[in-house]
Amino acid sequence: MQVAEGNHHHPKNIFAMAPVKLENSEKNMPVKNGKAKDDTTSFRKGLETIAPLVRSVEETPEPISTKVQGSIPSWINGNLLRNGPGKFEFGNTHFNHWFDGMAMLHQFKIVNGQVTYMSRFLQSDAFKKNTEGDRIVMSEFGTLAMPDPCKNFFQRFLSRFVMIEPTDNASVNFVKYKGDYYVSTETNFMHKVNPENLETLEKVDWSKFIAVNGATAHPHFDPDGTTYNMGNSYGSKGALYNIIKVPPGKTDAKETLEGAKVLCSIVPADRGNPSYYHSFAMSENYVVFIEQPIKMDLLKIITCKLRGKALSEGIYWDPNLETVFHLVDKRTGEVSSVKYHTKAISVFHQINAYEEDGFLMVDMCCSDDGQAINNYLIQNLRKSGDALDEVYNTLSRSYPRRFVFPLNVTNETPIDQNLNTRPDSKATCVKVNKDKVFCQHEDLHGDDLQDYGGLEFPQINYGKYNTKPYRFFYGCGFRHLVGDSLLKMDLKEKKFKVWYQKGFYPSEPVFVPSPDAVEEDDGVILSVVLTPSEDKGTFLLVLDAKTFEELARASVPVNMAYGFHGIFNSHT
Repeated sequence: MQVAEGNHHHPKNIFAMAPVKLENSEKNMPVKNGKAKDDTTSFRKGLETIAPLVRSVEETPEPISTKVQGSIPSWINGNLLRNGPGKFEFGNTHFNHWFDGMAMLHQFKIVNGQVTYMSRFLQSDAFKKNTEGDRIVMSEFGTLAMPDPCKNFFQRFLSRFVMIEPTDNASVNFVKYKGDYYVSTETNFMHKVNPENLETLEKVDWSKFIAVNGATAHPHFDPDGTTYNMGNSYGSKGALYNIIKVPPGKTDAKETLEGAKVLCSIVPADRGNPSYYHSFAMSENYVVFIEQPIKMDLLKIITCKLRGKALSEGIYWDPNLETVFHLVDKRTGEVSSVKYHTKAISVFHQINAYEEDGFLMVDMCCSDDGQAINNYLIQNLRKSGDALDEVYNTLSRSYPRRFVFPLNVTNETPIDQNLNTRPDSKATCVKVNKDKVFCQHEDLHGDDLQDYGGLEFPQINYGKYNTKPYRFFYGCGFRHLVGDSLLKMDLKEKKFKVWYQKGFYPSEPVFVPSPDAVEEDDGVILSVVLTPSEDKGTFLLVLDAKTFEELARASVPVNMAYGFHGIFNSHT
């Protein structure tokens, strides 16, 4: 497999072995120079159906061996843990949204160059109740559970007036708190999991420890193990955004979240319609909350059962609103009075954030349209032909961008001039009034990235470079509705490397540093690759993170649904 490199300039206006031979390889996309295309105009025709990637699959509860082609470095010793949906129907009822599928946990155990695979459904209350009833009993993000048909009409009518019970279907990510492994979603429930056998251990309720009604599936970690997260709370006056801090040490072996506290609360611009957020950014000294124009209509959400609508019906995009960045001091909890604004953008994942020379750089994957969350209906993902092309071509692409925030804004700071004095930076930040700075991003990509459909699922060498100046990040290119390539972006050379093969769909790249690493990209990239056109054509891909050449693949004779996030659990 050849590795492509793209010239990767900013716009001027504001696989150690011979590579394994890959069959049916398609040449890499050509690099395009010249005038930048609109981010939404990467039109495609003749997309391959990916319906097999959103179908229910069987679990593999006992480890099975894989067939390894190539050579996996002997120093890799641990588990790649992945999370995502694995079951989309019960009896005659089916889920409507990609996010709704029942959580399936995957483990690729790598020891001495060999790989075993196992998977288990998370034994959540949602999974157990749905299984027992042989129908969807608990509502999910895009699916409203219908009343029990065995109840009489009056009972079914009254059930509409009961609030929806938050799901514990933790299908988004694996996370760590105080050394323990959890799977999480965005409600107040997580599940503690044994990373060695994927056994579901216990259900944990955030609200028993602190006054929040949920937490993101993307916490951040300080080097000492202190964990930061965010979660909303809801009261008579509406919503609050809360920054959560979990200390690193265990005070009680049974209570991982003991000692968690709300570091601070931020009042939404509209407390009845707070912003939806999937993650947040963190630098050495600040937590950065991005209040975006993806809004949650709390009245609609509270009354969704009464109205016979799914929770997702209460989420909408308001392109007329600006996006607001809130800076919170990690140590004191003080919220900066200065707010940093930009145009309406949609953000799911941050890349990195760091402070340097009085500025805070926040790098994120952004889109100019926030309606994607409602477009990932299972019926859309299962389309084919022109109908599938149409779904893809109506979606806005996500691209990596940098915002530069001046940290020392005072009454003496001049108004109406660009405060960004960083050399070679095209971002602008202009003080508009006493507490408002309006910012325009700079692209962390060139026009050539548009040939790969933008970038999402960003990852870095987190352990060494999170909150610090860095050079490389990795992600999936989206020339389809799910990731269809792996990208390595170089911020210094303004180039990128690509692993791409037609008909193959890699998951989020996970960086694993080599034990004697000197340079930032010394290590490997692990990604699970799915092939919808081939039955049981799944494999674990191992790339040299430096050269992006394929080192090995471990073929697994199973079918798998396309999932979301995961981590590497090292045994060393």
